[in-house]
Amino acid sequence: MRYFFAITIGYLLGSFSPSAIIAKKKNHDLRHEGSGNLGATNTFLSIGKKYGFLVMGIDMLKAIIAYQIATSLLPNCEFAGLIGGGAAIVGHVFPIFLKFKGGKGLACFGGTVLAYDPILFLILLLITVALVLIFNYTAAMPISASLLFPIAAGLRDRSFTIFFVASVISSIITIKHWENLVRARNGSEMKVRDYLFHSEKEDDKSEEGR
Repeated sequence: MRYFFAITIGYLLGSFSPSAIIAKKKNHDLRHEGSGNLGATNTFLSIGKKYGFLVMGIDMLKAIIAYQIATSLLPNCEFAGLIGGGAAIVGHVFPIFLKFKGGKGLACFGGTVLAYDPILFLILLLITVALVLIFNYTAAMPISASLLFPIAAGLRDRSFTIFFVASVISSIITIKHWENLVRARNGSEMKVRDYLFHSEKEDDKSEEGR
């Protein structure tokens, strides 16, 4: 029964969508703009950096809370937190309140990793950011993080169970971002430096108009 509560609470927390709320207040419909996803990245692209960072923070926080609740409910389960965080990711990707159409789960995944091990989170963040800058595509971050996390977690705890649970969680991120990787290989994905340069020009125009 405690497993059921941990998974249900995590899923419901994940289903809460700050991007949908912010988009509605700003007269946007992210499901019909940009990538069509309800997440931090599409909020960045369609509404702005400030709101994108806000959504990212909240999405990470809901996974962290789900992780901590699951750990409290299942104190003797070594992978309890990962179950809670994983449920939050599933809720974010398939939110019950939004007809099961949400985001891609990267921020929730980041929150889960942060709750699991802050040092490992920082290491993965540095590695994935470096890869993004090298390859110039954002797809490098979720794909590399989802591949590295299960290996790092399994070695950290010397547990095949942790490796397996982390792999299941990471597979969701890999699957949801695979199309981004395909577009990057085809050259049709927006490049990071192009986005940053475009955003800077837009910000300059906004300042001039004031």
